[in-house]
Amino acid sequence: MNKKIIFFGSGWYTIPVVEKLLTHGLDLVVTTEKDPSSPFLKFCKANNLQTLSVSSANDLINHESLIINHSFAVLASFGAIIPQVLIDNLPNGIINIHPSLLPKYKGPSPIQYALLNGETITGVTLIKLDDQIDHGPILAQKPYNLIGNETTEDLLSILFEIGGEMVEEIVTKLENNETVIETPQEHSKESWSYKLEKNSGYIDIASPEFKISNLKFKINDMIRAFYPWPGVWFVCHRALLDHPELVSGSSKLDNKTIKLLPEGRIQVEGKKPMAYKDFINGFGEEGKELLEKIHLI
Repeated sequence: MNKKIIFFGSGWYTIPVVEKLLTHGLDLVVTTEKDPSSPFLKFCKANNLQTLSVSSANDLINHESLIINHSFAVLASFGAIIPQVLIDNLPNGIINIHPSLLPKYKGPSPIQYALLNGETITGVTLIKLDDQIDHGPILAQKPYNLIGNETTEDLLSILFEIGGEMVEEIVTKLENNETVIETPQEHSKESWSYKLEKNSGYIDIASPEFKISNLKFKINDMIRAFYPWPGVWFVCHRALLDHPELVSGSSKLDNKTIKLLPEGRIQVEGKKPMAYKDFINGFGEEGKELLEKIHLI
């Protein structure tokens, strides 16, 4: 077969996938990244890879002659829709790396949703791209057991490393003209993840739900899921504490934005991240009371 391969993707965490493809005829990288100082684009440049930066499906159509001059493509965290005409004109199609056990958590945020829902197992699925989102037949699937402290950042690194190894196995089969079995997904069992927004990690700590006994576990799941972006944060008001009589200016935390970070760290607006014990040392009873209020101690 024609060994020329395209990689559609972006993000530092997809570099292991590109590394695996380098020895298998990778000829072109198409990405939605624009900043030449990004780790991904710096890696491509260092390896003398022809790179095409695009923003939309129309950009891809404009380069159709370049793209269809390949046997197949691998896609991971691309961020733009591939026009069907391009999929149809790649003889062996496009292999999509999805960081979940499809049909669970289709959509753009599968890792975050797995962590938000307290899953104990996730994984990687390779599918053959078709005309619907995360819909195509499964080519390979591998589970990954969670130990309970992973963040989204951790899993991006782990799962795409696994995905790169899985893709290399499929590519080797194609090179050897071996049959790659395609198994239809059980779409009746599908679930979806959705795009995160900047405010997805905002929590209203004045809400009555903060009296729920298991809220601590929910907050910790949010912290892991939303790290490093968009983060978990709230704004501290005097009324949140048991001392609303505090006059303006007497509270060190009043109206401050506070971020909750992994590994038991917290960051007050204008301050560096600190451990909970240092937060209490710095903000006294007010700091301790706040951590107790949001079930972190």
